[in-house]
This record gives sequence, C-alpha cells and structure tokens, in this order.
Amino acid sequence: MSHRTVQTINPATEDVIESYEVWDTDKAMSKLEASHKAFGKWRLQEVSERASYIKSVGKTLRSEKDALAKLMTREMGKLPKEAQQEVELCAGICDYTAEHAAAQLADEEREIEGGRGLITYQPIGVVLGIQPWNFPLYQVIRYTIPNLAAGNTIMLKHAPNVWGMAQKIEEMMLSAGLPAGAFTNLQIEDAQTEALMADPSVRGVTFTGSAGGGREVAQAASKNLKKTVLELGSNDAYIILSDADLENAVECAIKGRFNNVGQTCIAAKRFIVEASIYDAFREAYLEKIKALTFGDPAKEDVDLGPMARRDLRDTLHQQVMDSINRGATCLTGGEVPGRKGFYYAPTLLEDVTPGMPAYDDELFGPVASLIKAKDQDDAMRIANDSRFGLGGGIFSKDEERAIRLAREHFDTGMVNINGYNLSQPNLPFGGVKNSGHGREHGGFGIHEFVNAKAIMIAKR
Repeated sequence: MSHRTVQTINPATEDVIESYEVWDTDKAMSKLEASHKAFGKWRLQEVSERASYIKSVGKTLRSEKDALAKLMTREMGKLPKEAQQEVELCAGICDYTAEHAAAQLADEEREIEGGRGLITYQPIGVVLGIQPWNFPLYQVIRYTIPNLAAGNTIMLKHAPNVWGMAQKIEEMMLSAGLPAGAFTNLQIEDAQTEALMADPSVRGVTFTGSAGGGREVAQAASKNLKKTVLELGSNDAYIILSDADLENAVECAIKGRFNNVGQTCIAAKRFIVEASIYDAFREAYLEKIKALTFGDPAKEDVDLGPMARRDLRDTLHQQVMDSINRGATCLTGGEVPGRKGFYYAPTLLEDVTPGMPAYDDELFGPVASLIKAKDQDDAMRIANDSRFGLGGGIFSKDEERAIRLAREHFDTGMVNINGYNLSQPNLPFGGVKNSGHGREHGGFGIHEFVNAKAIMIAKR
C-alpha cells in the first residue's frame, strides 16, 4: 500500500490546507472495476431518467455555491466572485444538458435502398478525465455531465493541488442521487493513469492541460486504441482594428487577460493592434493595468489573487525575463512582489517578436503582450502565426467585416467579436493545431464518446 501523500497549499498564505494519501494502482484498478460494473446498469436507464439526475446535480451545485467558491479561493486563489461565476456556469451546463440530452441522443431514421436505416447513439463505457486546477469545478463538470447523460460512467484524475475539490465533487454527485460508481474520484498520480488507459474497461480519455501533457496522454491512449478529446493550451490573439471602439477594447482586454489571474487557456494573451491606433490603445491599456490591485482574495477587495502554485509563478517570471532579454520592453510589472504568497505583478510587454516566449509560447499568468500591425491583413497574419489555435478575438465597428474575418481567416476553434466571453453551454468549445482536438458543449461533447451505431432494416 502506498504511503505517499500530497499536500494542498493555500497560494495566498503558503499554509498547508490538507494532506491526502496517494492510492496505489491496485486500489485505482478496483475502483475502475466498480465503475465498469455501474456502467452496466447506468447505460440502460432512459435518457430522461439520467437527465433528472443531472438536473439534481445542478441544484446541488447551486445549494453548495458558497462552500464551493470558498474552497476554490482557498485551494487555488480564485477571486470569490469569479469562483461563484464558475459554479453558476457549471449549474448552467447541467440545466442545458438535462433539457437537450434526449433530443441530442435521439435515434435518427434515414432511407436506404430496400429498407430503412436507423442511427442510434449508444454509450461506450468508462470515460477517464485527467483535469487541471485552473477551473477546478468547471473542467470536471464540462466532460462529466454530457457523458453521464450519454450513459457513460466517469472517472476523474484531478490535479493534486485541488484534491479537496475532487473529493467535494464526488460527494455532491452522490448527494444528488447518482448511483455509486457512476462518478469516481481517483487519488492517483499522472504516471498511474497509463495502467487505467490500458484496461479494456476504459473506452475514452479526455484531457485538459498543456500541449506537452496532451501528447503524452494521446500517445498512451492511442497505444491502446482509445479515443481522446484534448483541450490544450493556447496563445490567443485579440486583434484591435483601426475602427474599434477603443474604450470597449481596453475594458475587454483587461477582463480577457487578467480574469482568473490570467490562468485561463482561452485568455486573451497577444493584443495585435493596427498602427494607426496603437499608441492610443497602449496608453489606455497601460493605465488600466497599473491600476490593478492584488492580494489575498479571501481577505481583501482586490482585482487579482495569487497564482495557484510557486512553480507556476516562477516559470512565468522566467518566460518574461527571457522575452525581455530577447528584446521585449516591459512597460509595467515583470517582477515577483516581495511578500508571502505566489503573487505576480500585472505585466505588459511590448516590442514582442517571434522567438520570444511572449510571442511563441503560452504565458499562463497575468502578462499581456502588445504587438503592432501595419494593417488588417498583417494583424490577421500575426494572429495565425502560432502553433496554437483555441480562441481569439476581433474588435471593429464593422461587425460584418469582423464576422467574415472570424469565419474565413481566423485559424481557431472559437472567436470573440467586440467582447470577451468564456465558454457557453450551448456553443462548441475546443481548438485546432496544438490546442487539441474534439469538442465539448453545445451538443458536440455529448457525441464524442458514444457509438453512432447504424441499424439497417430490410423491407419484408
């Protein structure tokens, strides 16, 4: 039996919150066996019955909103208001799925020569989710709820710094009435997931995290011919065209870059501004960033809390320093504050060019990059000059032009126009290139791990 433990640490105070035992692989495999057994019964329930359980999960989330928000603030430093918004989004996913699952999974009839065809969407088994810490509730709910609705059972390997949330989610699933084994939290490390992926009972794997982590998961899963959905990182570009509403663009640039302390895969990270309005945008944006305050989100009325872990903060600072050493100019921030907690000063870099981490890589924290473009075409070229392709944005008073650019030229899975939005329960979520593959939300996620089975009925 393993005696290794991991600790959750409050990133604002650096105090230890809790210690958790890491299970040995045999215990994890026994949990998998129980999940597979539960699948045998769960899959046979009517979709409407499964939807009623999911509706109950949504009600449980809302009733536990304050406790969940406090847990997020304590474990990974999220602002209370942002944490409560995350809970509401998760409840909204439950509501949307409960309402639409039956129609999304309904049988379809098609004519075939000499008879008729039937397409039926059937669950496939246990779906293993390997999830990160930055949205510790949402990342789990996003894949769990549609897959439960589809008739699959769920296993979760969560990031160790939010294992309190992982336990809380499992408790809520049971309190909402889900049968034992329908949702299972695993207290295991990354290396132990490969044994699970090799087991025939695991039929699908969904991963959210870095591109490097995604490659490792995809390789392990593909070795066993398991389907994956990968939601990976990005370096999202937001284009500010010369006819943009400058005030709105600046406000959205603050929200888009500094929400969740910038620890968001679909955060606005590179701001590509047409030359004619570059100086005006730069000055207005810099003024707003300098006014941002940071501190312990549990105690202070602040704009930013700490980053989730020391190593994440230190990696971000190294990326900033590397960018500056290669020619970027730091207009504000770029430093580790001399105080307890994993804080990083809100930072704005300009003169950002290819070959710098700020241009090429994902800076997962409160650092914005400014890039000047000659014109619209140059801005679009720079935006697509990335190995990532999750989201992006365009600001222009010419809405039809912005829509055309988004539809025909932006090489990403999602585009915001004249605003900044996170995921929406009724729209697909996912990316292209090194940002992964597969989709979640909007009726797309519910079809990722089902068997679209063709039944051909001959006329008698």
